[in-house]
Amino acid sequence: MKHTLKLAVSYTDTASGNRHQLPAVYTRSGILISHLRYLAWYSEKSDSWREKAVFAVRLLVDYIEATPSFKKTTTLLKSFTEALVTGTIDYQASDDPLGLFWKPRELTVANNILFHITHYTDFLALQEGFEQSRVNPFREATSWEERINWCAYYHKQANVFLNHLSSHSEAQKAAARKRLVYTPMQLMISNDKAERFPEDRIESLIYEGFLLRGQPDYRSQAITMLLNYGGLRKSEVFHIFTSDITLHPNHPDEALVRVYHPVYGKSPDPSYKKRADYLLSESTYKPRNTYRATERLFSGWKNPLMTSKDGYFEVIFNPTHKAKEFLNVWVNYLKYQRVEPDDFHPFAFTNDQGRPETLKNYQRRHKRAVERIGLECRKEFGTTEHGHRHAYGYRARQLGLTQVEIQKAMHHKSPNSCLIYIKPTSDDIRAEMRESER
Repeated sequence: MKHTLKLAVSYTDTASGNRHQLPAVYTRSGILISHLRYLAWYSEKSDSWREKAVFAVRLLVDYIEATPSFKKTTTLLKSFTEALVTGTIDYQASDDPLGLFWKPRELTVANNILFHITHYTDFLALQEGFEQSRVNPFREATSWEERINWCAYYHKQANVFLNHLSSHSEAQKAAARKRLVYTPMQLMISNDKAERFPEDRIESLIYEGFLLRGQPDYRSQAITMLLNYGGLRKSEVFHIFTSDITLHPNHPDEALVRVYHPVYGKSPDPSYKKRADYLLSESTYKPRNTYRATERLFSGWKNPLMTSKDGYFEVIFNPTHKAKEFLNVWVNYLKYQRVEPDDFHPFAFTNDQGRPETLKNYQRRHKRAVERIGLECRKEFGTTEHGHRHAYGYRARQLGLTQVEIQKAMHHKSPNSCLIYIKPTSDDIRAEMRESER
């Protein structure tokens, strides 16, 4: 049984005067104000993060309401964590004495829920008068837990800029502590299947799959080329302005594509410093990562590695000759398909009414195009939109690029982030072994 609701509220921070549109946890005692303050404090976090934080707290409140007998918070949290992992349903009796009817959750999901609850209560513990309110306190770590904590510390520090400023003594204290309540150890899995779009079908998808009333769908072709040959995340495409796609100064028959930070990137109009200022002043739109995740114009932003102080990175086409091909498709899109908006906006890709194109619309067209060429649109086959980025990374590895070079091409902050895209499959390793045995 659910004892909570999620509401959309407008919250004003009385100290700063800043207004926030936030999701709120509504209980039988009213809105959980402390959680609203917590979300407002971490206002730089993504909409997805806030939704997960609200979901975690709602689960905990529902569990507390269903189990009122607990007196100690750590005991309650331990029982709650076990319920997340094992579920609450008695399948033999076909009933649930708690009335929650939770199915078992994967360890990664349960661990994420516990993280959000711990993070929230740690925030409460830092507030005046709440110093002792940690629901998940620290205990002394065992020797092997301390070693794992040290491994995590050094792994993190190896990828942090200015890591020489980190306090060794503070790290020593942190490594010697372990949360009192935690989920069971997760399995370490290296997924054997590289979920990348089939290399031998990408041309067919672009030129035979994407059709619009019997004619080439240049818009979807251009977007797909940016994903597969440019390595962009699907969300990044929808932040691009028309002015961000130009002729390459050194290769005028090629396109130069820049992807700017949607808020802090340099404005195309010198009258404004940031893109957020430009959008809010010159249009009725705002940066698309600032919309709620449930709004049609929302497009996420993963904070990629920028290569310019103006707040952008450049798309590196692979193969490089695809920069010419993309330019041709882009020009055809501008000539024959792009609808100029009545309500001005600078976004590169528009729908049939001239409004900014949406991720969901593209996903629908991509699915139809995949099925039109005889494939099934499924993640495990690499035929969803994200399979194109996997194909880009894998192609870069096959070219012999170093890990750091692939990191820059794929705009990762850490050189280790690209490993998921370039790892070989078991078949790849067997083929290498057979080749070396000849």
